[in-house]
Amino acid sequence: MLVRFWGVRGSTPTPQPENLRYGGNTSCVEVRLNGRLYVFDCGTGLRNLGKHLELNSPGQPLSAHIFLSHLHWDHIQGIPFFGPLYHNANNSFMFHSSSKARGLQRALEEQMTEPFFPVTMSDMAAQHRFFGIGEGPLEFDDCIIHTRRLNHPQGCLGFRLESQGKVVVYATDNEPGDPEFDKNVRALAEGADVLIYDAQYLPEEYEARRRGWGHSHWREAVNVVMQSGAKELVLFHHDPDHNDGCIDSVVAKAREYYPKVRAAAEGMEIEL
Repeated sequence: MLVRFWGVRGSTPTPQPENLRYGGNTSCVEVRLNGRLYVFDCGTGLRNLGKHLELNSPGQPLSAHIFLSHLHWDHIQGIPFFGPLYHNANNSFMFHSSSKARGLQRALEEQMTEPFFPVTMSDMAAQHRFFGIGEGPLEFDDCIIHTRRLNHPQGCLGFRLESQGKVVVYATDNEPGDPEFDKNVRALAEGADVLIYDAQYLPEEYEARRRGWGHSHWREAVNVVMQSGAKELVLFHHDPDHNDGCIDSVVAKAREYYPKVRAAAEGMEIEL
């Protein structure tokens, strides 16, 4: 199992010199498993994933299951720029989200309608299908993906991918403090090899002016990994105002509580 990070930022892209080490593209994580591709979220990092896929599979059909945690802009804005959707009619992409299938399709189509974008989804040559999913297990050929609801305005799903005794959890956009959702995220993370978790804010930022905004902070991320028995914590969904130095500082502080912590960076790979 290979986990590769293509977008790690939250809220809005930040293509700034002080963010180059960790990256400025919004959420997109690839999981490669026995030659099959699973993608979690379609922020602006999806564009570079598409370029990588086409470069490494010239002319060959591409397919993937794509899981959208929710439909806020920073999680879908890479879709209009994902080359494999346009270039090969034999490509096939299956989009999964907590929205009903028709609602998911409509939402993704509407971000590409006039006056927002000059190209529509009907111009995409690839096959693209839409599936509404809820909480519970989804079985695929080589893995099981469990989903749980997270605490975020307008809703969000977290994902736990299990295959051959290895577990990766993708749980972004989650605010702590609600007993039901706190239980959900710990259930997802239980015993995971890797927990990718929302750490957008500093604890002091959250307490001062970010309550109710639907995001977590590094101290809660440490709580989740320690209480769930997960082995490694990857801090994710970095705030637009947190530059490389700030994220370095966050990692150093988090390691005072739990040693196996790192921050997600574009191009970072984890092999399990």
